[in-house]
Amino acid sequence: MAQRAELGSRQRFFINDTFYDGGPVFLMIGGEGPANPAWMVSGTWLTYAEKLKALCLMLEHRFYGKSHPTEDIQTANLRYLSSKQALADLAHFQTVMTQKLELNDSKWVVFGGSYPGSLATWYRLKYPHLVHAAVATSAPVYALINFIEYLEVVQTSLADYNPECPKAVKTASDTLVKMLKNKENYAAITKDFRLCEMLQINSEMDSAYVLETLAGNFMDVVQYNSDNRAFEGVKGTNITIQVLCDIMTDSTFGTPYNRYAAVVHLMLEALEMKCMDTSYKKYVQEMTNTTWQGTAADGGRQWVYQTCTEFGFFQSTDSLNQPFSGFPLSYFVQQCSDIYGSEFNFTNIISAVQQTNEMYGGFNIQSGRIIFPNGCVDPWHALGIIEDLSDELISVYIKGTAHCANMYPARAEDPPQLVAARLYIFSLLEKWLN
Repeated sequence: MAQRAELGSRQRFFINDTFYDGGPVFLMIGGEGPANPAWMVSGTWLTYAEKLKALCLMLEHRFYGKSHPTEDIQTANLRYLSSKQALADLAHFQTVMTQKLELNDSKWVVFGGSYPGSLATWYRLKYPHLVHAAVATSAPVYALINFIEYLEVVQTSLADYNPECPKAVKTASDTLVKMLKNKENYAAITKDFRLCEMLQINSEMDSAYVLETLAGNFMDVVQYNSDNRAFEGVKGTNITIQVLCDIMTDSTFGTPYNRYAAVVHLMLEALEMKCMDTSYKKYVQEMTNTTWQGTAADGGRQWVYQTCTEFGFFQSTDSLNQPFSGFPLSYFVQQCSDIYGSEFNFTNIISAVQQTNEMYGGFNIQSGRIIFPNGCVDPWHALGIIEDLSDELISVYIKGTAHCANMYPARAEDPPQLVAARLYIFSLLEKWLN
């Protein structure tokens, strides 16, 4: 049963009525972080809104950003945080806004990218009486505990640029794994990778966290490769697969291990960071801070909770068809227990993930008027809809683009297939709204 009245609806929302002239209502769904007001002035949805004379609203997700429904984020309070609850919030928000702004005759279209893309799908599925159509970009609609495909797509996306690139990454990663087994190497590793404090490995979790953090540089760059994210205030958007692979295949930097370190130096400069934080102990300390003032309170603690209680999505190294090693499924499951308590164990996570797919249908979506754009470079497409399910459940699979590419503001250097995808999405919306 979705809680509403008990917690009140202390959720931030944003409104842009610049284009509104009796057209539809566009609702941008907030996700696993603070809602960014930049989306109220930029983004493809606003070009659609201008053409269709739409009213634009954005609702921040409960427990993220400034939408604080509880006094703190202790684990007991996080039971009010779920996708099901988020959908109930959307329904309530829509009902209240319809009354307040006298929108009784308006058709509502929801937009979302990544997790909010899944929410857009599920809102159309579960509340068909409220929402007319959905654009669910880069939406992982299938919950999966061991998301081994993520790093498999990372490998493919690196190899598509240069087949030697993931091979060099694998060599570097394997070298590092060996070096971590010997305490005598810790000082060198600390210096080579500009770690924030002297490396200490006292458990499998410690070494897994180091390996995952360093691999994360590649994972993030692949996921957002060439996306036009600068308008959101994101740093380092100029670092692409090409940039990383050119370093990883350049022997003037030395061995693959040295090149791996060079990538870290480049990322630190791009992100304006002094050093790499690779302490698992410090990470758990931050993630177990239950105040709204904590460093992980913007969304880190909340989103990992949702992965432990609904989705899994754990990007492990358990597949042989990818270049990294050292952070298996057990590492992610242990994190759930370390951060939220011992009952967040393998058995309960498996059961929760299964329940999510039972509730929403996974890949088997029975609905209509939903568009599923995905980029083939983006690892998340592996859990998304990449073929039409019917003539009203439409896949827009975009070659050479990454995560949520179609949502970002257009720019001159956009590849033709991305330009075409945006136009196609608009034509479908136009058809469904008339």
